[in-house]
Amino acid sequence: MSSNQKHKTVATAPTKRTGSFILENQKSLVFIIGGIVVLILLYIGYQRFYLAPRAETAADQLFKAEAYATIDSLQQRAIDGDGSYPGFKEIADEYENTKSANIANAYLGGLYLRQGKYQEAINALEKYSNTGSTVLDPLVIGLLGDAYSELKDYNKAASYYKKAAEKNSNTFTSPLLLKKLGLVYEAQNDFKQAVEAYKRIQSDYPESQEATSIEGYIARAEARL
Repeated sequence: MSSNQKHKTVATAPTKRTGSFILENQKSLVFIIGGIVVLILLYIGYQRFYLAPRAETAADQLFKAEAYATIDSLQQRAIDGDGSYPGFKEIADEYENTKSANIANAYLGGLYLRQGKYQEAINALEKYSNTGSTVLDPLVIGLLGDAYSELKDYNKAASYYKKAAEKNSNTFTSPLLLKKLGLVYEAQNDFKQAVEAYKRIQSDYPESQEATSIEGYIARAEARL
C-alpha cells in the first residue's frame, strides 16, 4: 500500500481504538486532504469574471501560476514565479485589491498549508475577502481552521470550522467542515460537541460523502463520553 493510500485510509476510515484521533492527527492530512485539490479546481474556472483592465492583466498572469499549482513538483514556482511569469506571491502584492490578488492569496494559503508553512498560510488566507461564492468562501475559512489545527491551536481551529460550516450551508463544503470540527473537538476531549457535529452531518447532509462513514466517528466519540 502506498503512503497516499495510507493517508486516505486514515482520513476516511476511523478505528475504534481510543487513540485513533492521535493516529489521524499525526499525519496532518486529515485536515488538509482534499482542501488544496478543491481550491485548485475551483480557481481554474473562477478567474474568468475579471473585467477591469488592471485586473485583466493580473488574471492573464494568474494562468501560469495556476498551471504550476496543479503539479506537485512545480508548486514553488506557483508561489515565486519562474522568471518569466509572476507567482501568486507577486500577483497578490503587485495587484493588491484586485480579484486576481484575492484569488492569489487563497492559492498561497493552500500551497503554504501543503508545505507545512502554517503561519505563512494564515497570513495569506487572512488577506482573502469574501466573494459571495457559496463554495469558495467557506472553503477558504476552513483552510484557516486547517492551519490553526496544524499549529495545535484547537480553540481557533474550532471557531473557524464552525464559522465555515455555517456560512452558505451546502452539501459540498458543510459536511466536510463539520467533520473537521468534530475532530478538533475530539482533540480537546470535548466529545459531547464532537458527537453533535458528527450527528449534524448525519441529519442535515445524509446524502454527502462524509455521511457514509460518520457512524464510526459518532460511535468513537460516544464511547468517550
